[in-house]
Amino acid sequence: MADNLAGRCAVVTGGSRGIGRGIVERLVRDGATVVFGYRSDEGAAREVEQVTGGRAHGVVADLAEPDGVERLFEAAGQHLDGLDVLVNNAAADFYLTPLAEVTDADFERVFAVNTRAVFMALRHAARVMRDNGRIVNLSTLNTIMQPPGGGLYCGSKGAVEQFTAVAARELGPRGITVNTVSPGATDTDLLRSANKPEVIDMMAARTPLGRLGQPADIADVVGFLVSHDGRWITGQNLFATGGIR
Repeated sequence: MADNLAGRCAVVTGGSRGIGRGIVERLVRDGATVVFGYRSDEGAAREVEQVTGGRAHGVVADLAEPDGVERLFEAAGQHLDGLDVLVNNAAADFYLTPLAEVTDADFERVFAVNTRAVFMALRHAARVMRDNGRIVNLSTLNTIMQPPGGGLYCGSKGAVEQFTAVAARELGPRGITVNTVSPGATDTDLLRSANKPEVIDMMAARTPLGRLGQPADIADVVGFLVSHDGRWITGQNLFATGGIR
């Protein structure tokens, strides 16, 4: 759908790898100019810039830091003349840890990235986003299929889903849509580093469509929601899982 987002300015958090990279590439392909944040992998960020022909610009933004979101949007202002699309994709790594073993540092790190940073980005968008804009927050299938040891991650993402519901009502009068996309098992470096091969095989076998998701599968859902075609969908949580519920 080339030029569907022509003239639109987008910010994507966590855009150098995996699902985030897929989203950046999809938005650029649809005509948007994109600024994406990344924490530390400069090589991956430069690769995204190259494959998008310079239409995407990577900026360092550690969202675990209190000023990470502010620095991301300050840097975005050097490349964009406004804000039309926001995709909150960045998330802390997902590792299963029993509640009894979660440390205070674990809690602070996960909620800083998954929850506080999303809230701050939404607050910024509520102040400056142009009318008829689009916001998509990434959550996870695990908020309805909660694995033992996933309390910290699931709780942080559950809050994001509530942010979506409230923001959709607040920003709707300006034509701004706000939705959540909840991926299932998606074939990324993070998924493979956090799971044994037999677990990954089991995930694919449990999926009605018979395979793991690919970053492009999730990016295409996001691409639809931020397009004109998604104008009548807001306040929803779309499960992009290949059928697992």
